[in-house]
Amino acid sequence: FRRKRMNMLPWACARLLLLSLLCTTGLCQWSTSNRCVLSRAKRCTECIRVDKDCSFCTDESFEEPRCDLRENLMRAGCGEANIVYTQGEMRTLKNSSINASLQRTQVSPQAMYMRLRAGEEMSFDMDVFQPKESPVDLYILMDFSYSMSDDLDNLKSMGHNLADFLQALTSNYTIGFGKFVDKVSSPQTDMRPEKLREPWHNADSPFSFKNVIRLTSNINYFSQELRKERISGNLDAPEGGFDAILQTAVCKDKIGWRKDSTHLLVFSTESAFHYEADGTNVLAGILARNDEQCHLDSHGTYVYDTKQDYPSVPTLVRLLGQHNIIPIFAVTNHSYSYYEKLHKYFPISEIGVLQEDSSNIVELLRTAFERIRSKMDIRADFIPKALKTEFTSPVFEKTESGSFHITRGKVSKFHMHVKALEYIGGQHVCSLPERDRHGVIHVKPTSLSDSLTVSTAVICDVCPCEQQQELDSPKCSFHGNFVCGQCMCHPGWRGDTCDCSPASSPNNEACIRPGDVEPCSGRGECLCGKCQCYSEDQTLRFDGTFCEFDVLQCPRTSGFLCNDRGRCSRGACVCESGWEGPGCECPTSNDTCIDSRGGICNNHGRCECGRCICDMASLYTSSTCEISYSLGFQAVCESIRDCVRCQTWGTGNLKGNCSSCQLQIQMVEELKKEEAGEYCSFQDEDDDCTYHYTLEGDPSVLPNTTVRVQKNKECPPGSFLWLIPLLIFLILLLGLLLLLCWKFCACCKACLALLPCCARGRTVGFKEDHYMLRHSLMSSDHLDTPLVRSGSLKGRDTVRWKIHNNVHKQGVTSPAATNPKDLIAYGLSLRLARLFTQNLVKPDTRENEQLRKEVEENLNDVFKHIPGCHKVQQTKFRQEYTIVDTVLTAPYSAKPDIIKVVEKHVSHEAFNDLKVAPGYYTVTSDQGREQSPALALGWVQGVISHLSPLSFPPDAQGMVEFQEAVELVDVRVPLFIRDDDDDEKQLQVEAIEVPNGIAKIGRRVVNITIIKEQASSLITFLQPAYSHSRFDKLAKIPVLREIIDNGKSQVTYRTRDLTAKNGRDYIFTEGELVFQPGETRKEVQVPLLELTEIDTLLNNCQLKQFAIDLLHPKYGAKIGRYPQTTVTIADP
Repeated sequence: FRRKRMNMLPWACARLLLLSLLCTTGLCQWSTSNRCVLSRAKRCTECIRVDKDCSFCTDESFEEPRCDLRENLMRAGCGEANIVYTQGEMRTLKNSSINASLQRTQVSPQAMYMRLRAGEEMSFDMDVFQPKESPVDLYILMDFSYSMSDDLDNLKSMGHNLADFLQALTSNYTIGFGKFVDKVSSPQTDMRPEKLREPWHNADSPFSFKNVIRLTSNINYFSQELRKERISGNLDAPEGGFDAILQTAVCKDKIGWRKDSTHLLVFSTESAFHYEADGTNVLAGILARNDEQCHLDSHGTYVYDTKQDYPSVPTLVRLLGQHNIIPIFAVTNHSYSYYEKLHKYFPISEIGVLQEDSSNIVELLRTAFERIRSKMDIRADFIPKALKTEFTSPVFEKTESGSFHITRGKVSKFHMHVKALEYIGGQHVCSLPERDRHGVIHVKPTSLSDSLTVSTAVICDVCPCEQQQELDSPKCSFHGNFVCGQCMCHPGWRGDTCDCSPASSPNNEACIRPGDVEPCSGRGECLCGKCQCYSEDQTLRFDGTFCEFDVLQCPRTSGFLCNDRGRCSRGACVCESGWEGPGCECPTSNDTCIDSRGGICNNHGRCECGRCICDMASLYTSSTCEISYSLGFQAVCESIRDCVRCQTWGTGNLKGNCSSCQLQIQMVEELKKEEAGEYCSFQDEDDDCTYHYTLEGDPSVLPNTTVRVQKNKECPPGSFLWLIPLLIFLILLLGLLLLLCWKFCACCKACLALLPCCARGRTVGFKEDHYMLRHSLMSSDHLDTPLVRSGSLKGRDTVRWKIHNNVHKQGVTSPAATNPKDLIAYGLSLRLARLFTQNLVKPDTRENEQLRKEVEENLNDVFKHIPGCHKVQQTKFRQEYTIVDTVLTAPYSAKPDIIKVVEKHVSHEAFNDLKVAPGYYTVTSDQGREQSPALALGWVQGVISHLSPLSFPPDAQGMVEFQEAVELVDVRVPLFIRDDDDDEKQLQVEAIEVPNGIAKIGRRVVNITIIKEQASSLITFLQPAYSHSRFDKLAKIPVLREIIDNGKSQVTYRTRDLTAKNGRDYIFTEGELVFQPGETRKEVQVPLLELTEIDTLLNNCQLKQFAIDLLHPKYGAKIGRYPQTTVTIADP
C-alpha cells in the first residue's frame, strides 16, 4: 500500500500543476473578473455592498449563485421582478441660469443631490461667471519689526498711490491695514521690563497682531491713521506672521471682508516665519494647539498669542480657501526663498520681490493682481470622508497648484466628478459612522461667497426583503427564516429547506447517479440526500445534481475557458451579453464585418461568428470581401511587370511576343497616389529609366484587370560612374596616411609633441568645476579632487598644480609687513618607490622607525644646503602608494629654493639614497599657524611655538603623474580650515602646466567653497546715510549687532572714495570691530579734514561724500540690512 501511494505522488503533483495552469487561463480569470460571484455572498445586503454592479436574486427556485451581475442573473433565469439592485441617484435641486448683465460672480446650478453606491462615480457640468470688474477688498498685513522702519515710512506716503491703483482696478474697493511682530514671550521677545516698554528708540511695545484699520473706502482716513503708526521690535529673526494671517481670515466681521468681493491679503515682510510646533518649545511654554478661532479684543489686538501655538501651513491653506482670501507675498530678497516655497501650497497666490524700502509695492501689487485675475480655483469644502471629488475643464488648462487659467467676462464651463470610495484603511465605507458617509459639499470658485451645495450620501441601505423575513418559516421546515427567496437555517440545520441535520442518519442512495457506484460521482459529500460538491480555493470546482460536471471542462477558445467571455455551468458555457457559440467565441454583433463603405462584407459574402464568408475568395480578397493588394502588392507588381513593358513600350523579356498578355493598358499623364493608393515602380534595364503603373480589379482574373501606366519615364541625368573608382582610391589613400601617422606617433615618443595629428584630443583637466562643502558635515581637512585624462592613454603625463586660498579676498592687502626671515612650516609629501605594509602606519614598529630614520637622514642631507633650513620632523606614512608626509621649517625667503630642490630630486627619482616615484610631490606653506600647515593634511599634531605671526596667505603646490593607461588621479587638496575663516571661504585649485607629456590642459580650475554654520548674529549700519560737518573733525558712525546666538562676532570696515577724496577731505580708515558676548553696538570713527585754502578760494561747492563698507564677517556673523553707509561732509 505504501508503494502504491508513493507511485501516485508524481501523478498527483502533475494533476495539481495542470489544474493551476488551467485555473490561470480559465476559471480563475472568470472569477477574478466577477467580484460578485467571487464573494460568495449569502445575504442580499452583503451582496449589494460587494460592488456597485452586484445584484441579488430572490427567486425561490433559482439554483445558480444568487449574487451576480444583473445581466447574468436574468440570463440564468431570474425574473427582473425578483432581482434586488440598488441604483445611485443624482438630480438638480436648484438651477438658475447665469445672467451676465448682473456683473457679479455667479455659479450654475446652485444645488445638487447625489446618492451613490460604494465604488460608484457620478459627474455633472457647472458654469461659473466672473465679471471683468468686481469689488475688491485689499488688506495690507505688514511686519513691524525694527528692520522694517524705512518700509513703514515709505508706506505712510503711499496712501493715495494705493488709492489710484485700486481705482484703476475697480470703482468699488476697500482698503485696510494690520501689523504683526511675534508672540510676546521668551525667546521670541526680549522680556526685560525696559525692552517691553520700548524695544528700540521711539518704538511701540511688542505685540503679536493688531488690526489697525478696518477695511474702509475712505482713503483719507486710511492715510491719516497710517501716519500715526510707529515701529516695534522683537528678538529672533523669524516673525509670527502666521498668527496674523489666521486672525485676518477668521475674524471676518472685525476685518470687514465683504460678501461678493475679491479678497486680497498683502503680506509684507523681510523675515522668515514661525509655524506649528515653534511655539511648543520649553522656553516659550506654549503647549495648546491653535483653535482656529477669532481672538481679537475691542482694540483689534490678538490676545491669545501666549496661550496657543502658531498655525500650520495646511491650516492656513484651508482657512484662506474657505474665506475666499488670496494671499500676495511681498518679501525682500533676504527671505524670498522661504515664501517662494510657501506660496506654491496655495491654489491661487502670488509672490513678488520687495525692494529694501518697499518703494515698489504698488507696482508689485499691480503685477500680482493681473496674474490673479487670469486664474480661478474651484475647491470643495466639507467633503465626507467616504467621498472624493475632482474638477476638470474642457476649455481651460490647469496650473501646477490646481487652479485654472480663465478669461474674465465669459461663462466658464467646468466638470465636477464625485466618487464614492469602497474601502478606507481596509474598512468598508458602510461600516463608517454616518457623518463620514453623509454631508453637504460646498463647491466654491475663487472670490465667490455663495457656493454650489451638493447633498451627498453613500448608499448603505438594507435590502427591503431582509426587513420582511418569515421567522421559523414552514418553507424552511420550521428550522430557519425565509429571507429574500432562500432559507437562512438556524444553527445545527442545513440544506435548501433546512431539513438536514448532521445528527440525522445518512442516506447516500439518493446521491448516486444511475450507473455510478460512489455517491456524488466521488466529487462531493452527500448530506441529507443531496450532493454538496467540493470546492477548491473557495471556488466551486464541480456542479450538477450528482457533481457530474467539471467547471474546467467547457470548450476553450485560444486556450481560454469559454473565451474568457462566460462561465462554465453544468458542462456548457453561459456566455456574457454580446457573445454566443459553444465556447462564447462568436460576437453577436456584425461590427467586425463592416467594410470600408459601411456595408456588410462588401455585399459579396455573409457575416458568421464575427467573420466574413466571401462568395468568391482569392489571394487579393480582404477580410471584408474587398479587393486589397496590401499583403501581396509587390508580388502583384512583379507578376505583370513584363507584360506592362511589352504592351506599353515593346521592351523587356517578352519583347516581340506580347500575345500572352491580356492586360487592359490605359496611359495617363500622371499617377496620383491619393487616387491610386499605391503604385508599382521598376527600372527598365534597357535605358535605366524608372516607370510607374498601378492596377485596378482582381489580378487573378486578368481580363478584368485595368493597368494605368504613366506616359513619361523618369530618366537620370548624364552618368557619373567614372567618379566611383576615383573616390575609392582617395578614401584608401587617406586611410593609409592616417595609419602611417598613427604608427609614427606610437613608435617615436620624442616626436609626439611636434605632431598635431597625435596630440590633438588628448587633454587633462579637473573632473568638476566647483565643490560645495558644509563645514559641519566635513569628516576630513582635505579633499581629493580628481583630475581626468581623455583621448589616448598611451604614455605618461605629468601635471603641475597650485592652490590659491581665500580667493574671495583677492586684492585685499594685509596691514602686516612681510619679513623674509620669518620661519615657515612647510609640509612636504613624496611617494616612495617601495611597497606599502600596514606596519608603516604604526609608529611603534621597527619597520616604521627604520624607514622614518632613512627618510629624515636623506632629506636633511639634501635640504641642509638651503640657508636657515631646520631638520625635518613629524614624519608619517600613509597607505596610498607609500606616501611620506613630513614638515620642514625654513625661512619664508627659502620657499623658491625648496620647491626647486624638490622638483630636481623628484625628476631624478631619488633624494640621495632614498628612492622616490617620479612625477609626484606636494609642498604646502601655512604661515603663522599655531599648528603647522601639515595639519591641513593630517600630518602634524604638535605645536610649533617659534613660527611667525599670521602675515601671508597659506597655499600649496605640487605635481601628479598619469601613468600608462591611467585615466584618473586625485589631487589631495588641503582645505586650510581656520576658526577665523569667513562664512563662505573659497579656495581655487589650478592646473598650471604639463611639463612632461603631450596632453593639453582642459578644465584648468576647480573652485571649492566651504560654508560655515547659520549666522550667529547680524551686523549692520544703523542707517544707509549720515551727514557730518568738518567742524566735528570726527565722523562717528554706529554699527549694530542683532544677536541670534550669543557669542563673539567680528567684521572688517573700510572707507572708500566717492566724491570726497582720501587725504584731502578725510583720512582713509580700515580696521576690525570685535563684538564680545552681549555687545550690540560699536562705532566706526573716520577723521575729517579741514578745507584747504585752494578749495576755499575756488569756492568749491561740490557735494563731498565717501562710503564705509562692512566686509568679511567672522565667527558665524552675517552682514545685515545695510552693508554700507554713505557719509556726506557738510562744508561750513
